[in-house]
Amino acid sequence: MHTKLEDTARRISRRKYEEKKREERKQTSGNFQAMMPRDKYEEINSFVKENNITKVDLVIEGYKAMKKKLEKSNKN
Repeated sequence: MHTKLEDTARRISRRKYEEKKREERKQTSGNFQAMMPRDKYEEINSFVKENNITKVDLVIEGYKAMKKKLEKSNKN
């Protein structure tokens, strides 16, 4: 059974902050929540750690590369 933690001044403050900022964050950022096979997930995680890059940078660079590739193939 799950017991609720005691409300402290800090927890109350954080909840209040979260309520205020939730909509703002939703408007300024997004999340793909993509599912993939575990082995591919672990491979990608290792790659970003070894190369000291963020997953966001990986997605952005992958997007740019894919966009460029498709633009090139559509010109042919």
